[in-house]
Amino acid sequence: MTTTSHSVRQGLAAGITMLAVIMLLVAGTLSILRGIAGVTKDEIFLIPSEYSYQLDVTGWGWIHLAIGVLLVAVAIGMMLTATWARIFACCLAAVSIVANFASLPYYPWWSVIIIAIDLMVIWAVSTWNPDRI
Repeated sequence: MTTTSHSVRQGLAAGITMLAVIMLLVAGTLSILRGIAGVTKDEIFLIPSEYSYQLDVTGWGWIHLAIGVLLVAVAIGMMLTATWARIFACCLAAVSIVANFASLPYYPWWSVIIIAIDLMVIWAVSTWNPDRI
């Protein structure tokens, strides 16, 4: 019964990991677009007058652009089941959580959505063991 339980859990984690790969691609692509909008000083961002993390929208744009490019690269590596990609996926998702938390006042709803996606990616990638399926 323990083997069946682990098989089911690994199967679920594998399925969610493949979903995480797709979500990494989507989050990375949208982060790239968000970064481009910030760099070009698009008018979609709310700019608060008083906030602890004072960084202009262009600065946030470059941060999100870099994170987005790295997320897409890691997602492609995860499609190839590279071990380095699993490690970097967890690290980049954690960095993305911090970056999106710090940019909450600039684009609140999107930041919360990306934080939730990143949390699910971390769980799926850290739970899945491709050798056990």
